[in-house]
Amino acid sequence: MLTDINPKLPMRDKKITMDFYLNKLGFQLFGSADFDGYLMVQKDEIQIHFFEFKDLNPEDNYGQVYIRTNAIDNLYQTFLDAKVWIHPNGQLENKPWQQREFSILDPDKNLLTFGESL
Repeated sequence: MLTDINPKLPMRDKKITMDFYLNKLGFQLFGSADFDGYLMVQKDEIQIHFFEFKDLNPEDNYGQVYIRTNAIDNLYQTFLDAKVWIHPNGQLENKPWQQREFSILDPDKNLLTFGESL
């Protein structure tokens, strides 16, 4: 039986990635060990893992994660208050597939889309 999923996304610089997810998006570090070239963060019930890819060209990065929420309007406002850049094609809106969504890019251009069922 499958019980959970923890996506692994590329990062160029652990310090920059950690700062963005912890200080901008409100995640916390997951686990007590600090692994070289690897990072795990958690917020509420989700985890995202990152692996070091120093030669990553962000313009060629296709890392994407769809994150479901039950409080999208509050999350969106929290990110706006924290001055998180909202993707120009990912403003908060109701989609034809019965989701209310918005999207952001992290420092390595991993696309995070947040959605709530309508």
